[in-house]
Amino acid sequence: MNEDFLQFIWKQNLFSKTSLFSTQGNAIEIIDVGKQNFDSGPDFFDARIRIDNVLWAGNVEIHLKSSLWYLHEHDTDPAYENVVLHVVLEDDSSVVLKNKRLIPCLVLSFTPELLNNYKKLMLSEKWIPCVDEIGKIESFFVRNWLDRMLLERLERKSNEMQKILEQNKYSWEETFYQVLAQYFGMKVNAEPFQQLARSIPMKFLARQKNSLFQLEALMFGQSGLFEKFDTEEEYLQKLKSEYEFLANKYQLKALSSGQWKWLRLRPSNFPTIRIAQFAALVHKSESLFSQILHANSIDEITKLLNCQASEYWTIHYQFGIESHEKKKVFGQAGINALIINSIVPILFLYGKINDSQKLVDKACDFLDQLDAEDNSITRKWKECGVHVKTAYHSQALLQLKSNYCERFNCLQCEFGNRIIRNVAIELS
Repeated sequence: MNEDFLQFIWKQNLFSKTSLFSTQGNAIEIIDVGKQNFDSGPDFFDARIRIDNVLWAGNVEIHLKSSLWYLHEHDTDPAYENVVLHVVLEDDSSVVLKNKRLIPCLVLSFTPELLNNYKKLMLSEKWIPCVDEIGKIESFFVRNWLDRMLLERLERKSNEMQKILEQNKYSWEETFYQVLAQYFGMKVNAEPFQQLARSIPMKFLARQKNSLFQLEALMFGQSGLFEKFDTEEEYLQKLKSEYEFLANKYQLKALSSGQWKWLRLRPSNFPTIRIAQFAALVHKSESLFSQILHANSIDEITKLLNCQASEYWTIHYQFGIESHEKKKVFGQAGINALIINSIVPILFLYGKINDSQKLVDKACDFLDQLDAEDNSITRKWKECGVHVKTAYHSQALLQLKSNYCERFNCLQCEFGNRIIRNVAIELS
């Protein structure tokens, strides 16, 4: 057992409340357990507790043993001087403040079933701790918690994008261009793609925007990939020559080719193809972020993001190596991934910063219009009996798995909370 569990018992009012007495013999009545504090300082603020008919308002500190007060050096910390009740599992030491005030100590009492349910989750070696019980939780609570998980995920992603926005001095178009580039590279090449976008400011791209060839020269040259391909092919040599001119003009320094990953990628996802498609998207787009803001449907966004690599790539996946003929169109699956990972979070951020609930709601609605992501995690959730119908659900469940299940944060999870308390558990 740890202190988190005792805090959970206290917060949820799951302890025995009949005939409460402190270890010093004072009659205790809990009026309000207070608000949990997740920062430094006492565990609960603003509690209201009646001790021997005197109403106290102050803080509550929780420990497994009362002697931990001194081990944690609370006796030297002024933040703990307003503690009105010390809640413990075992009282092995009296606690006296500097002003000689003896802090009343309450030993928590609760049913063994709560601890047994908690241990079962904490000791689970299954895919998620509650895999055997989750299918029994009422669908109402499942829906509400997934709403919360989605908002948490969007908050996290949008906060990451806000840092990029601040670095770009609040240029939304520049930020969107960099965010879009990051997810154009998918997870495996997200970092080098983002570095590529940062190394070529949009103002440089804007000057060459009318020439797809020059855009390719800029992007391939900056990517460092020219050094990877040892071929005298005419198209590659022309790109190299154009890049040398542009790099000198804009004082650019290429990235290293070694950071790009190729292993186990499908040819259609090779960095060469993704860069060519990204160049094509920049070539066809005008004030793309502004257009995204005003888009009202997935179809509108799909049209804005739909692009095809230049003619050279119809028979190539890499420089100098011909392949069967196939137009390298950026497909719907890729567009959906961009919508989920870049467009929805940046719309959410824009709505939040500009106090537009309409845009925040639209970002969430876009997820609800897309099919759920199909990956190993979403498939496992389906096996657990959880419905994964749209990207709204799949994004929420990805957040739940990574931030709660994998970290055994069952006490902070609505599902774990209800399973431990053994309430509202019935077939949905």
